Amino acid sequence: MIAPSRARSRVPQDVEMDEIEEVLGRVRTKLGEREYELLRKLLDAYGYVTELVEDENTTIRRLRNILFGAKTEKAKNVIKGGAKGATSSRSGAEGGSRKPAQGHGRNGAEQYEGATTTAVSHEQLKHGDRCPDCARGKVYNQEEPKRLVRLFGQAPIGANVYALQRLRCNLCGKIHVAKAPDGVGSEKYDATGKSMVALLKYGTGMPFNRLQRLQRNVSIPLPASTQWEIVKEASEEVEPVFQEMVRQAAQGEVLHNDDTTMKVLALSNTGEEGPAEEDEHETKERTGVFTSGIVATKDGRKIALFFTGRRHAGENLSQVLKSRAVALDPPIQMCDALSRNMPPGLATIVANCLAHARRQFVDIAPRFPDECEYVLESLRTVYRVDHDAMERGLSALERLKLHQAESRPVMVKLEEWCKAQFLERKVEPNSGLGEAITYLTKHWERLTLFLRHPGAPLDNNQVERALKKAILHRKNALFYKSERGAHVGDVFMTLIHTAELANVGAFDYLTGLLRNAAVIKDHPDRWMPWNYTQPREPAAAAVVPARAPPRT
Repeated sequence: MIAPSRARSRVPQDVEMDEIEEVLGRVRTKLGEREYELLRKLLDAYGYVTELVEDENTTIRRLRNILFGAKTEKAKNVIKGGAKGATSSRSGAEGGSRKPAQGHGRNGAEQYEGATTTAVSHEQLKHGDRCPDCARGKVYNQEEPKRLVRLFGQAPIGANVYALQRLRCNLCGKIHVAKAPDGVGSEKYDATGKSMVALLKYGTGMPFNRLQRLQRNVSIPLPASTQWEIVKEASEEVEPVFQEMVRQAAQGEVLHNDDTTMKVLALSNTGEEGPAEEDEHETKERTGVFTSGIVATKDGRKIALFFTGRRHAGENLSQVLKSRAVALDPPIQMCDALSRNMPPGLATIVANCLAHARRQFVDIAPRFPDECEYVLESLRTVYRVDHDAMERGLSALERLKLHQAESRPVMVKLEEWCKAQFLERKVEPNSGLGEAITYLTKHWERLTLFLRHPGAPLDNNQVERALKKAILHRKNALFYKSERGAHVGDVFMTLIHTAELANVGAFDYLTGLLRNAAVIKDHPDRWMPWNYTQPREPAAAAVVPARAPPRT
């Protein structure tokens, strides 16, 4: 730890910002314009932090939020953490006086859909008996029984050992073995075990070696190498459903796309060139590896796709759209403004993420609190209108009309305000605020597509939430070993997250697919999460129940 005296000596208390400005003016002619602006930004930041430290009202928490960012990007938290030190009356009224949500945070018995329910009859009374208290009335069954929930621990992958008796003839030597009980399959690892390994690995980010240690601690060993063999074989069985999801996603009305970095050992430092895409300008050797996420929506249904490799998100979207029906109109593509999300020749109606533009102002709110508050409050109105449209269940056209009536005036004023900042020379273009305004105005048409096109979303949060699956895997397992392993991860992340978006239990869904692998390859379109629980046609009458039987 640095001694207090030494710590104080590191801060030149006698240096004034005016003196620094004079020095900058003298050295400007000797420096290039780029180097001068970089030095100016560094000194401006130093001066701002120095003022905060000298301000007796600056708390450690406030300084931490300024330097490292607030935990959330809500307007009331961003402005409160800035130099103003307080929210507007409007923000404070909404944030400070809001009533806490009702409820105690516990789950009711009806939430335990996967639990085994056992009916318990009264030990003395039955329907129609005399009441033992008053001896005059009769007791009748209540519509809802009283429910008790009791939780117990068990291994993620359970095991049953069947000791089959063996009898040997003392004359001929033949050994007679007892038959296995009814319901005991021929495979060592049944569909529920395969589903659980896949769900733990690709749905919750648990690495194989971590599950191996856990299983060893509950005395049911399951080596990491065995887990890989399980999910590899299982992915081949559900591959037809994955390909069907890709085909159906290509028909979507809105497609969100983005990517995140990933590591595949087989692709690391190999010097391989990037894929031969339609982009003729992609001539450089590509060394990066990415996991691209695509979320397609149509008729209220959502499909989440994952692709890992050297392709960028836009290139993967181009590959998906090759399966799109020619008769369909171009879809809406929601992405951020990065060029790699938009390869040449991609026939889409492009919308840019309003949350990305908003974040530009969130990052600089402590330095420009008044200007940023105006922008954040304007965008707050737009999001409130969109939330109201969702709560009311409006159609795409009705939602568009609502935005045009209530959001358009706000956005028109915001655009005029942005232009006025530069025309009236209120903002330095190279400052943080100037760069944020430039980003907003440069992409204005795509950022405001929701005001002109039915169904255009406001932001790209759908796919950013989906990519958390891949990020969770990267944080825990660190990498994929091979391209085959990456594809297995993509298949299961696609099935798991699409099931979650359809409010279908991923474990039951994977189990149903694996139990009926011989059936799904003929009609994979019947095995989408939204029609998974619907009655099958007679050809699929042999389908087993979706829910796994209780373990004994």
